[in-house]
Amino acid sequence: MKIGFLGTGQMGTPMALRLLAAGHELRVWNRTEGRTEPLLREGAIAAGTPAEAELGADAVITMLFDDAAHEEVLFGPNGLMDALEPGALHIACSTITVALSERLIAEHLRRGIDFVAAPVFGRPNVAAEGRLWIVAAGTDSAIARARPVLEPMSRGISIIGPEPRQANAVKLGGNFLISTMIQSLSESFVFAESQSIAPAVFLEAVNSALFQSPFYAAYGNVMLHPPEQAGASISLGAKDTRMLREAAAARYTRLSLADNLAEIFEQAKQAGLANEDWAVGQYRIAQQRGILNP
Repeated sequence: MKIGFLGTGQMGTPMALRLLAAGHELRVWNRTEGRTEPLLREGAIAAGTPAEAELGADAVITMLFDDAAHEEVLFGPNGLMDALEPGALHIACSTITVALSERLIAEHLRRGIDFVAAPVFGRPNVAAEGRLWIVAAGTDSAIARARPVLEPMSRGISIIGPEPRQANAVKLGGNFLISTMIQSLSESFVFAESQSIAPAVFLEAVNSALFQSPFYAAYGNVMLHPPEQAGASISLGAKDTRMLREAAAARYTRLSLADNLAEIFEQAKQAGLANEDWAVGQYRIAQQRGILNP
């Protein structure tokens, strides 16, 4: 298939490489031009604008940072939306607000364009292995068209429902669970340290006894052995928590634990940890908050 791919950052690049490896033809674009170089070396074609990425494409994927990036890339000068013709397919893999997803549903419907929201779970190393888990939502026909594009990037796909906004809500809820898991693990480590127990020993014991979870093992390892490059940053965690709370408030729902997490992320940003790894930053704040004056 011919695929346009917009957004070749930490996540977008390995995802696009999986599509190239699967034999798809890619036309790629990124706001920072140099970011497309690894893909061009593998045979991708450079697009000068978001609109050019659509030329002759069977589907267009967006993997952009936030709502503001979508406003610029989709609706700005030489934006994607005006280039898409009736019958086109747009697959949005980004983590965005439910409110923006609702707007995109209306825009695509008005223009006669198939729209599938397909946000992904997994860090860049998981994307490089083609083992992302994708949560997708859209009409049955749109999902059927999107499957050949999504499958080379994933180890599994969960179909959430007919409304793309539902997939975006699941992604925010999933990231909320990750943040709460990291926070509880961080505070458990702080408790273990206060009892002269090595956090690694604590993790091995409770994960073996209670969870048998690769997520606890993986994030615990990140916290205790910080990577040179953040897989996901505190800024991303803060953004996703904000979007979750906004979506909940729009349906007259309050999540008290999410409110607490928002305070923790704000403290991390004030401590200069905005670009620190998500898990490492939460752990460091838990350590700071855990120290009491005798």
